Amino acid sequence: MEVILAEYLGFCYGVKRAIKIAEEHADGKTVTLGPIIHNPQMVESLKKKGVGMAERLEDISEGTVIIRSHGVSPGVYEEIKSKGLNVLDATCPHVKKAQTSAKELNKSGYKVVIVGEKNHPEVKSILGWADNKATIIETEEEAKKFEPCKKLGIVSQTTVSESHFDKIVLHLLSKSADIKILRTICTATIQRQTAAKELAEKVDAMIVVGGKNSANTTKLAKLCSEKCPTYHIETAKEILPERFKQLKKIGITAGASTPDRIIREVTEKCQRI
Repeated sequence: MEVILAEYLGFCYGVKRAIKIAEEHADGKTVTLGPIIHNPQMVESLKKKGVGMAERLEDISEGTVIIRSHGVSPGVYEEIKSKGLNVLDATCPHVKKAQTSAKELNKSGYKVVIVGEKNHPEVKSILGWADNKATIIETEEEAKKFEPCKKLGIVSQTTVSESHFDKIVLHLLSKSADIKILRTICTATIQRQTAAKELAEKVDAMIVVGGKNSANTTKLAKLCSEKCPTYHIETAKEILPERFKQLKKIGITAGASTPDRIIREVTEKCQRI
């Protein structure tokens, strides 16, 4: 069986930067506010090195707080400062751009729409930078029901697929005479999704490697599943050889928060089938 890797897969710049920040401050007194990236294996690895994780700021009383790659709202920085804690900002630069874009649009009097997942931490952080006045739109149906306004500004979660963003925007074009569209989808997302779709068209099945709680990995799996049978796994242990023994070609891609080590283990196991 031939095993083919997608041209673009695995850690993106923002994730590499966040992990580097965490590893450089692994002193047993450093804690990330929420998982630094959406990969349970990486979070566990950092814990062993001396970087803890707390879901709530109330649970951190001393030391250094790392703002995870998904970012937080402005109020969280103020809370950290008021508690006398040190802070390290590992927010992805692309997320920062989306936050700044939402802030500026809101400041300029635009009704801000964030295209993305309502419960995703990145989207919540962007909402905070828009002074919690933005509307989050996740589906085309929600876009159709959006009330018209004088000035409309549109930004996106960095991991939204381009096709989904374009469909949402299409429904919003009639909602205002003054529209600003800021396509804040990161380059890494576009590259990984394009490469995954192209590979999925050439193989008998795809394996998508990454956290089940990772939005960008889940989107990769969804896109690939539209082209061929697709299996979303977190580690090589989840691979069932009997699924692939009769196949000639299998493709592998991975989310932007998936460590190289895990991708390598999955690839090696597939090559032994």
